[in-house]
Amino acid sequence: MKTGRYNVGVGLLVMGGFMLYGFVLIYLRDFAPDKEAWVASYSVGKHFEARLAHVHGNLFALLNLALGFVLAKLGSASDRARTTAAALGLAGLLMPMGILGEVYLGLSPVFVLLGAVAMTASVVFSGVLALRHWGVQEATP
Repeated sequence: MKTGRYNVGVGLLVMGGFMLYGFVLIYLRDFAPDKEAWVASYSVGKHFEARLAHVHGNLFALLNLALGFVLAKLGSASDRARTTAAALGLAGLLMPMGILGEVYLGLSPVFVLLGAVAMTASVVFSGVLALRHWGVQEATP
């Protein structure tokens, strides 16, 4: 079954993207012409939000990797349950993307909240599935 495949693939791509974004943050802190202003606003405003996006983007990418491998192992769980958990995990990526949308585009924080709720639901649902189906042999027709 392919459940979890997209979580692993997208998780790795998103992690790579947020790692590259880390280089942007390093540039802004150390090399940009107005680096002093950026450093002065270290714990407030756009700088703080940008760091939140970087950290949560990598965390949620790692969570998608873990979810993908866990869901792929739960062959005895229904396809619908595994697909729902996988989709919620991917929807969780709205959180770090939403933070970037707030910082750079002035978007509403609704995407941050939706992503946070989706990722939390995915992790909890996957945990329940793991407790119920881990190590259970898939029935062969």
